[in-house]
Amino acid sequence: MSSILVFPGQGSQAVGMGRDLYENNAAARAVFDEVDDALNQKLSDIIFDGPMEDLTLTTNVQPAIMATSIAMLRASDIPLTEYVAGHSLGEYTALCAAGAISLADTARLLRLRGDAMQRAVPVGAGLTAVILGLDIDVVREICAKNDCDVANDNSPGQVVISGAREIVEKTLEDAKSAGARRAMPLALSVPVHCRIQAPAAIEMRNALAQTEIKKPMAKLVSNKTCAPIDDPDEIRDALVYQITHGVRWRESVLAMHDLGITETIEVGPSAVLTGLTKRICADMEGKKLEI
Repeated sequence: MSSILVFPGQGSQAVGMGRDLYENNAAARAVFDEVDDALNQKLSDIIFDGPMEDLTLTTNVQPAIMATSIAMLRASDIPLTEYVAGHSLGEYTALCAAGAISLADTARLLRLRGDAMQRAVPVGAGLTAVILGLDIDVVREICAKNDCDVANDNSPGQVVISGAREIVEKTLEDAKSAGARRAMPLALSVPVHCRIQAPAAIEMRNALAQTEIKKPMAKLVSNKTCAPIDDPDEIRDALVYQITHGVRWRESVLAMHDLGITETIEVGPSAVLTGLTKRICADMEGKKLEI
């Protein structure tokens, strides 16, 4: 069986995630401590003790999920796979796991990413929502009519949309009229993976240009190309691109299958991606890394 390590994005967080690892595993403890030092903040206190309102702030949740995922990886004895992949911010985690970006730099980049995304859109002006039960082509057609963006193509029948609040709300109503099983806003503090995040993309391009990115020890199955990449400049472009464009997760998993991969191993605090794997490709298994 050929496996790939996959790393989750926003939405997989929970107060208390990683606490047992911090208390009982030196390698995991070192990860949380290094992230705290890099950010000049006891982010670990928020991760372990909350409150949830603070943890879910974009500025905190992105480095928090990354730190927890890397702590899990380093506390385990699982070897690095030939390929890695990540959903949204999970691409940063995957690149850190593969040695392309240092842990400290990954934490700082994700802090900046969260802050830049929050700055790009006034509070309340944007919205991210999920549509269940419609084919991606139908959702794309509705979005095109309303000038809305597809933020995540997660799996057959699960699509996330994003953009200006009024536009997303109109798109949700149209999706319901088209037969969506559910169409509802998500509890995110910013609209994600959409064109109104262009100011954040500029900030990230500048930051990534000044960050050392090495050729990874495992190729990244990119959310941009749905194909393996390992060139540092191509990686930079992909990380900037993802700010204003949708995550092609369904297509990425199918690309993994075409590479001969038969199993995804999710390294993170939840099992969101694990649940998606089988829904996307019946010939692939998904499992959660257990420590």
